[in-house]
Amino acid sequence: MNTALLYHLLDVDPADGPAELLHRARGSRHLPHLVLSALAREDVRMGEPARAELRRARARADRYAGLAHDLARSTGVRAIHGLPLAGYYPADLLRPQAGLDLVAPGEAALWQAVVRLVTDHPVETVDVTLLGDRPHHTAVTVRWPAEDPLLDPWYRVRLATAALPGDCATVPVRPYLVADDHVECLIALAEAQLRPRAGTATGAAGLGTAGTASGPPDPLTLLDLSCLTDQPFEPAETAAVLAAYRLAPEAAALLDLAAPLLPLGTLAAVRTALTPELAPERRRRAEAAATPRLPVRRGTLLRRTVIRHTWDEARLLGTDGSHEGGALLLTPVADYLLGAPDASPTLADRSTALDALHRWDTRC
Repeated sequence: MNTALLYHLLDVDPADGPAELLHRARGSRHLPHLVLSALAREDVRMGEPARAELRRARARADRYAGLAHDLARSTGVRAIHGLPLAGYYPADLLRPQAGLDLVAPGEAALWQAVVRLVTDHPVETVDVTLLGDRPHHTAVTVRWPAEDPLLDPWYRVRLATAALPGDCATVPVRPYLVADDHVECLIALAEAQLRPRAGTATGAAGLGTAGTASGPPDPLTLLDLSCLTDQPFEPAETAAVLAAYRLAPEAAALLDLAAPLLPLGTLAAVRTALTPELAPERRRRAEAAATPRLPVRRGTLLRRTVIRHTWDEARLLGTDGSHEGGALLLTPVADYLLGAPDASPTLADRSTALDALHRWDTRC
């Protein structure tokens, strides 16, 4: 990967120079840090503010990598999507890190990791979403401020018990990823195409909605693909894995959109092998569309609690304090009122929920 590809993907005339390239990158997620690292690699002259921004971005990426390593060792969670993809970039190029995505082998490991994060960092928000009913999958997003919150984005770590949440309609939850690392990264890029673009309606906690996002992929997705094109994909096997994960249409559409913009290398043969997998998956989705959508419930924070170190998992309670209904979610770090992703509880709902928590506290 070189700056010529960045000029191409960001639609900048190389004659306009690095300043215009950086200006265009600032309108595209966190690409400025990648552009700055590419310019630094080519010894483009830049001032101290730009160098300081790049140093902070590198420190942020290193911190995410350290967090992932420590949590994997202590709780068994592992990084998916962004951090593994960053490993395929040249060592001196900085892949944008909007956050850290982790998958846990079970709910107990997820909450152990959340407790570690809350204990070790100045966490200010802990958001929770449940996917499904009984049984359900849990997604938790924790955030805390950067060292300079006026200049840098907050740290964000998202943990889930499902590696691939699907679209809650025709693409099911797939809890585990079992593939070679580079195939797993391709799966992650295809899965991301299920989610709506920024600025469109979204499900709770970034969970996807039905269908594939329209329009060309963003530049970061294309840069990610460019780093995978020389990996040893076995076309038939890779296509079969993508089909098994119900992602053949998304992978094919992504590769079709990328083909005019960058050389696909070994991924060109994968695209060819995907062709016979498309019609069966589309038929399956058409049949699945008649079934009810998977329920998604978002937690509205009622209170942060003293860490409940003896709890391995969260508990669902009704607002009457019983174990029926499951309107309340009590976790090792906070308690929540559950509801639809796009609905906010009324003051009466919150009051009833807090009364139920008080009754539960007195019994304990």
